[in-house]
Order: sequence, then C-alpha cells, then structure tokens
Amino acid sequence: MSHDRKSLLIGPISPAAEGTLYQQIVDRLKREISEGRLKPGATLPSFRALAEDLLVSLITVKRAYEELEREGIIFRRQGLGTFVSEQGHDRSCEAKLNTARKLFREAAREAAEAGLKLAEILELAHQVIKEK
Repeated sequence: MSHDRKSLLIGPISPAAEGTLYQQIVDRLKREISEGRLKPGATLPSFRALAEDLLVSLITVKRAYEELEREGIIFRRQGLGTFVSEQGHDRSCEAKLNTARKLFREAAREAAEAGLKLAEILELAHQVIKEK
C-alpha cells in the first residue's frame, strides 16, 4: 500500500460515530487541510485505495471527494489523481468556521431555552472553551 499513507491521517471512521461515513471522511479531510497537515497540491489516495484502507465502499469515498470538490477544497485531474486545491486551506477553514458558527448558534438557543440569561450563556461558553 504505497499511497503515502494519507488515509491513515483521517482514519478510522465508524458507522457508530456521529455522521454518515462519507461525512466523516469529508470532515476529517477538511480538518487535515485546515490544520496544515495536507498542503495545497498534496496528492490524495485514489477512491479505491482510500475505500480499501477505511473499509468503506467506493461510492462512499466518491461521494466525499465529490462534495470536497464542489466546495473547491480538492480537485481531480483525469489520469493524474486527486489533489488539495490551492484554496483548499482557506475554503476548509471557512467551512469549519461556518460549522462552528452554526453549532454556537444551536448551543446558545439550547441554553436560552433552558432559562439561562445572556451573561450565564457567555460564562458557560467560556467554561466549555477552557475545557478544550
């Protein structure tokens, strides 16, 4: 298995984990790109190689790659492979920021519905961030 062991950076994925298998692949690749472990121009494993390494179907990997390509995070070149795009880092960070914003919004709504006041919600957020 000589595909640079890139798939080992994102694994393992599991049907028991949160999110669909393809979404787990998408999220993990975004993290690797946004955190700089996969640089612009880096070659990603082929659909088949990644599917074999992660023990998932070819369709699962294809769907994940297609979503990342739609978002401009990766690109494919016929006969050459799949690569991290030059804008991959920025787009991956932007996607992660949008997800964080959505989660913060949901958390704030839950806290407000639980009866917390704004100051209490901010204190709760501060406590949770410090736990990280």
